[in-house]
Amino acid sequence: MKIAVVGVGVAGGYLLSRLKKDHDVVGFERMTEENHDSICAWGTSANEMRGLCAKSGINFDDFIIHHGKDMHIDMNNNERFDIKLKGLVTFDKIGLIKKMAEGVKIHYGVVPKLEELEKEFDLIVDCTGFHRSYLPKIKKDFFLPTYQYKIQYDGKVPIDDFFVKPFSGMTGYFWYFPLNENMAHIGAGDYKKNHIVETDKFFEKYGGKVTKTVGRPIRLATPNMCEPFYHGKVVGVGESIGTVYPLLGEGIIPSMICADIFVRNMHDLPKYREEVLQYFAIYGKVLNFIRAKMNGNFSAIRSIVDLISIFRYMKKNEQRFGMEIHMRDLMKVAKA
Repeated sequence: MKIAVVGVGVAGGYLLSRLKKDHDVVGFERMTEENHDSICAWGTSANEMRGLCAKSGINFDDFIIHHGKDMHIDMNNNERFDIKLKGLVTFDKIGLIKKMAEGVKIHYGVVPKLEELEKEFDLIVDCTGFHRSYLPKIKKDFFLPTYQYKIQYDGKVPIDDFFVKPFSGMTGYFWYFPLNENMAHIGAGDYKKNHIVETDKFFEKYGGKVTKTVGRPIRLATPNMCEPFYHGKVVGVGESIGTVYPLLGEGIIPSMICADIFVRNMHDLPKYREEVLQYFAIYGKVLNFIRAKMNGNFSAIRSIVDLISIFRYMKKNEQRFGMEIHMRDLMKVAKA
C-alpha cells in the first residue's frame, strides 16, 4: 500500500519504522526539521521501550540519557515522599524518532490538504496528536494546556532525579526531568491554566539558561470519547484518538502500543477499533477519577471500586510504568 503518515512524533515515527519494509510510506511533519521538538519531557519506561523498539530493529538503550532511581513527590500540602523507580528514564526522543524514520522520505514544514493526500495515497494515518487534523472533530474533547523549558545549568542540575508536584485538586502537575549533569526539562500542565506561573516559579528559584520553549495542549480525552477512529481513507493512531494515560499525562508508550494494534489490524479497521477500545478501557475510569477531583465532587467511598481497578492495573504493569506502585501512594494523591 501507499501510506501517508502525517505527524512524525513518537507514534508517527514508530509507525514509519514498522511499515517501511512492506509498504511505500511517506511522512509529513508540520514542524520544520530544525525546529522539530516535543512538549513531552522525554520520560518513559525503558523496560517497555526496549521491547517496542526491538520490533523496529532499534536498541533503545542507545538513546537513554538518565536512569532514574527515585521520583520525588511534593504534594503541595507539606507532604513529600519518594516513589522507587524501576526503569524510568529520560531519553533522546527526537534522536529516536529520526532513527525510526531512517530511509523514509519526510516532508517537514508541511501539512497537506486532505484532498491532496486522498488522490495520492491508499491510506492516510493521522498521527497529528492534539490537532487531529484529518479526523472529524471530537464532540466532547478534554485537554490540558502545557508548557515546558529545556534548561541548561552552569553547574550540576539542582535536583538529582525526577521531581513532580501535583496541583491542588489534581488539575495538573509540575514536572522536572533531568537530562544529564547540567540539563533538565521543567514544565507543567494545568486545567486551571497556572502552568506557566508554576514553571516560572521554579525557573526563578533555580535559574539556568532557557535553551528551548515549547507549549501546546495535551489531550486527556480517552479513546471511548474520541471516535471515530477512522473516516474514509483516514485512520487515527496515538493521541489523535486519545491514547494518553490521564493520571500521568504520559502518551509515549500508549501511542506506540496503539500503533502496534494498528499494524496488526490495518486491513480490518473495525477490529482495530475494537482492540483499541478494549485495551484502553481502563483509561476511562482513570479520567473519571481525575475529573471528579477537578470538579470537587470526589469521594473515596463512592470511587473505591474504580480506585481499586486503577491500582490493580498499575500494580500489574509496574514494569510498563517504570515505578513501584503502592495503594498508599495512590490514596495520598486521591486525598490531597
